[in-house]
Amino acid sequence: MALFDLPLDQLRGYRPDPDEPEDFDAFWQLTLDEAAAHPLDAEFAPYDGALAAVDSYDVSFAGWGGHRIRAWLNVPAGAEGPLPTVVHYLGYGGGRGLPHDHLVWPSAGWAALIVDTRGQGAVNHHSAGATPDPYGAANSQAPGFMTNGILDPETYYYRRVFTDAVRAVEVARSHPAVDPARIVVNGASQGGGIAQAVAALSPQVKAAFVDVPFLTHFRRAVEITDKDPYQEIVHFLATQHRADTQVFRTLSYFDGVSFAARATVPALYSVALMDAVCPPSTVFAAYNRWAGPKEIEIYPWNGHEGGTGVHRQVQLRMLRELR
Repeated sequence: MALFDLPLDQLRGYRPDPDEPEDFDAFWQLTLDEAAAHPLDAEFAPYDGALAAVDSYDVSFAGWGGHRIRAWLNVPAGAEGPLPTVVHYLGYGGGRGLPHDHLVWPSAGWAALIVDTRGQGAVNHHSAGATPDPYGAANSQAPGFMTNGILDPETYYYRRVFTDAVRAVEVARSHPAVDPARIVVNGASQGGGIAQAVAALSPQVKAAFVDVPFLTHFRRAVEITDKDPYQEIVHFLATQHRADTQVFRTLSYFDGVSFAARATVPALYSVALMDAVCPPSTVFAAYNRWAGPKEIEIYPWNGHEGGTGVHRQVQLRMLRELR
């Protein structure tokens, strides 16, 4: 993929007006209040992952609507005292897999909660999910998750996902191995978009690592990329004529640009300038509005893979400073 988006000097100053409804904050406050009516009911079952240096727990808890959400908690074996913890959200279509898939954070001395995304985990054969989405689709939809319930923000799929993700932070804080004052949220692509939202919605987050985030600056994304998952929205609109006003109204409640403008904790972003899945202008639109301290790592010659292992090393060094 060639450089197809704005030049870097323009990206650094790219600050489009947010497409934001007046009741954005009220919508999310009501959503989280409704979720809080369900007891968290977190369960941590010891799991034999055959790992000598990591203790693993099979986690379940009540997410949106009281639905059971699954996760793994990995803790460095023999660690003393409450540990700083990464709450990690997954990319589109992936599931939590198995504990040995997620060893980098405990290798650095951090606990890690790896959160399933409801309904996902049947795309990547090596990362199966274990969390269904009991809520049925509220409208016809394109294949995938992007248009599930998209005609109304109350029924939109990511309302449930973002709520689950906020509750996951509370779950992590409830475990005795976790220091509740040192929670970092992290994810790439869909996971980055979720982490962006949680950093704004949860007052219990200390920092955010947001990698090549999806679910951000929707209107521009669907207009300049022909890659899925954003193309799911285009496919839907190509058959659901005259639905575009309602679709983009719904998406305005879930746009990472609006969440970034409300997030005040330190953030480390990453962006790839040849990323056709999450175009760089959509990433910079959120990064440039992030309300707290922030840094961004730029990978000029990479696509949606971003900085891969090189960027993970940057994150690990920052984690060391956050301890």
